[in-house]
Amino acid sequence: MSTLAALAVSLPLETLKPGDRLTTEGSYSGRLYLLEAGRLAVSRDGVAIATIDEPWAIVGEMAVLLGTPHSATVTAETEARVRVIDEALDVLQQNPDFALHIATLACARLNATSALLVDLRHAATGKKQEQALMSRILTAMLATPKVTGRAGKWADHE
Repeated sequence: MSTLAALAVSLPLETLKPGDRLTTEGSYSGRLYLLEAGRLAVSRDGVAIATIDEPWAIVGEMAVLLGTPHSATVTAETEARVRVIDEALDVLQQNPDFALHIATLACARLNATSALLVDLRHAATGKKQEQALMSRILTAMLATPKVTGRAGKWADHE
């Protein structure tokens, strides 16, 4: 992670107090964030979905890469220091190694998620409602999002 850390030290630093929001679901910032230290809570539709505390974890990549508003609210659980990348899509276009790093992380997350969903589907054998939900989720994960009118912008898939 030395390349990422080397890039990060030249970026603006933002310090969050516990309870401060880094991103708000539904808002658009065009920013990527690199967690230098601290712990962040991720929630979507009011449901807690993750805790981020790994140094140099990347936050906001989905919104930047898809050109959409943030899909989740990220809040500091402890004091947190984050490095900020404004106009992140431009930065990624100029730094292919960094863009590849983010793409690799996204694929690893998708791979882990799909494996867990398969496990859940096996566990739901004989439960019609749970099987139907797992089928919907797996289908959504494999769907190609629709392109909106603007180049590089993706619509939510149905």
